[in-house]
Amino acid sequence: MSLSLRRMIGPLIFGLGGAAILVNLGLWQLSRLEWKTALINTESARMSAPPVSLPATLDPLKDHFLHVEITGTLGAEMADVLTSIPQVGPGYKMIAALETPQGRRVLVDLGFILEENRVAPRPSGSVSVTGNVFWPNETDWFTPEMDQTRNIWFARDLDLMSAALQTEPVMIVARTITPPVANLYLRPSDRPNNHLNYAITWFSLAFVWLGMTGLLLWRIRR
Repeated sequence: MSLSLRRMIGPLIFGLGGAAILVNLGLWQLSRLEWKTALINTESARMSAPPVSLPATLDPLKDHFLHVEITGTLGAEMADVLTSIPQVGPGYKMIAALETPQGRRVLVDLGFILEENRVAPRPSGSVSVTGNVFWPNETDWFTPEMDQTRNIWFARDLDLMSAALQTEPVMIVARTITPPVANLYLRPSDRPNNHLNYAITWFSLAFVWLGMTGLLLWRIRR
């Protein structure tokens, strides 16, 4: 075996191995795309179905994104979750406790208000809400502790919020509120689905990796 061929073995193995890893990452993203698409289709069907009364008992798996209608009285105390909307600006999600005439208390994500509207009068009194049942837990190791002095939360944490507002551990993300609330952006629940873009990125990197490997082998042979 010539010297140039021996020198090509290492880069060839490294190049093919790296390309195989990148291709497998792309295939994994395609499988995630299929899973996420099926999940979104299921949730979309639940969200677009006619609203039903809030069941007495709820299953986080069976009833996730169940479209419900509920009437009750909003409490004065709310939890404000710091967030922002692209092209709109920074603000807060307003999480309130709603108490039904039967004495049942649940959390309601009323929607988004801009930073400058936070001091405006909050919705109160009797309201009718349609929305989707949700069990959010958006905190992780990097989420700061909530600012109790200013009532600023940095993520929706169902257990902590239900304990703070003394409700059942269930949240309804509002889609309509009657009577309507001024300065409020309603934000129906949605899920991003970027797995196709991720797959294209990994496959593109694999193509570039093979091209660079081929160029290196050509230079070694020269």
